[in-house]
Amino acid sequence: MINKTLVKNVVVELLRLAVTKLPADIEEVLQKAYETEEGSVPKMQLKTILDNIKLAEETGIPMCQDTGIHIFYVNTGKLGIENIEDAIRNGVAEATAKVPLRPNAVHPMTRKNPGNNVGERMPYINFKCSANDYIEITVMPKGAGSENMSSLAMLTPSKGIKGIKEFVLNTVLKAGSNPCPPIILGIGIGGSADISMKLAKESLLRPVNKRHSDKEIAALEEELYREINKIGIGPMGLGGKTTLLGVNIEYGYCHTASLPVAINIQCWAARRATARIYKNGKVEYISHKKS
Repeated sequence: MINKTLVKNVVVELLRLAVTKLPADIEEVLQKAYETEEGSVPKMQLKTILDNIKLAEETGIPMCQDTGIHIFYVNTGKLGIENIEDAIRNGVAEATAKVPLRPNAVHPMTRKNPGNNVGERMPYINFKCSANDYIEITVMPKGAGSENMSSLAMLTPSKGIKGIKEFVLNTVLKAGSNPCPPIILGIGIGGSADISMKLAKESLLRPVNKRHSDKEIAALEEELYREINKIGIGPMGLGGKTTLLGVNIEYGYCHTASLPVAINIQCWAARRATARIYKNGKVEYISHKKS
């Protein structure tokens, strides 16, 4: 039986998992980067990151002091429960105290901090409906270092693919070491200004080792990944072969007179966690193996 208490408890566990253990695809690409990196300084930085990940999992302490603001993606399926938003907010508040999570959510003008990561439109919840016979909840804790490097361009259609590539490259160069590289680029192309930004963030939910199903988009992902890793920003901005762990692109149709392109950068601590709650109350954690 699904109820508010069960949803709240799942949210607490999702946040604990997200901030103390990276998804397998992120750990794999970080390990590969360490093995293939040649310079002593970038190799040392990657070794420190890997040691930190291991220590966080062993101790249950968040891998980064910035435990982010909390973006949720909720597919209610056919089940849906009343006041699920309240259950998620209560889960965030409880996780802030128990995990613990740093209280990052503040009023944008007064900077008043309620101390529990809960406030107006925070946590931010994206809802989706489907024919599934379960509720699926994904959380993405998003730190400020990478989020502050977000960028939006309203290109003219004449700029085309070349304009998209130039905008992406210039954004990465401008970001430099600020987003704690190696990074993941989430890119949204099309829609409108707000839609492209939403697509950019949603793209970060896709595993970095999984290319887009559209062959042209997948080819662009590969090209950007290959070329940007040649510029040498490297781990923590100290040089090296690994500036990017991955490039994920999502797109939507747009107005004939417009070409919106948005970039949402994710740091190496690409935290996300997903669970499914079935009608009988069974909970399955999709993103993390639980003993």
